[in-house]
Amino acid sequence: MTFSPTLLAFAYVLHIGGGAIGLVSGTLAAFARKGARLHRAAGTIFFVSMLAMAVFAGALAVAVPGQSSNLLGAILTFYLVSTAWLTVRRKEGTTGTAEMVSLAASLLIALSLGLLGAAAIAGRVPALKGPLLPATLITGAIAAIAAIGDARVVLAGGTRGAARIARHLWRMLTALIFAFGSAFTNGLPRLLPGPLHVPPIFFAPMLLPLSLLLFWMVRVRMTGWMGKTGAPFASAPEPV
Repeated sequence: MTFSPTLLAFAYVLHIGGGAIGLVSGTLAAFARKGARLHRAAGTIFFVSMLAMAVFAGALAVAVPGQSSNLLGAILTFYLVSTAWLTVRRKEGTTGTAEMVSLAASLLIALSLGLLGAAAIAGRVPALKGPLLPATLITGAIAAIAAIGDARVVLAGGTRGAARIARHLWRMLTALIFAFGSAFTNGLPRLLPGPLHVPPIFFAPMLLPLSLLLFWMVRVRMTGWMGKTGAPFASAPEPV
């Protein structure tokens, strides 16, 4: 795939713009009271902006030389945000065609990242070296965990209660971690003079969404928060 200079610039604007909006809206949604109007509004903006960011990240990974390793990351981000949204749209304890498609997608993503990681360890993918290798392996592990979760949902005929909220939150917050990583360890270093180099301090912003992920997983799973507050997310009209 090749883009004209105009289309390439357009893709970069939508990719970067979607990511920037996603950083702000996702962080706001993570801090907002779950189920409240602010959370829903910020979450919707995050959902749309991250889908746009991922779509154009995938397109740029194909069109720009040396960026092909970002393609699976873009696909995984799209999948995480989509399935997080689907989780709270679906009525508790039910599944449909979308969950079957999600399971197939997560298995393919996990398998692809696993094979890519194995090839990189064997030295057959020279581009994946340094920090990119552990990043690829971690991303593959996340995809595998997501696939296991999808299989459990399909086999159980749906998800309920705290498990449903945890599934929604960890997928959204993991996508937010990816957005922080993309912005601060990939995008920002390219604006610095000299050869591309990522100072360790540029990884520090990722601690914010990571801390939020750990906080919400503990709160939802271990504190009885769900029983005290009631279901913070109401199911919307059923998707397919």
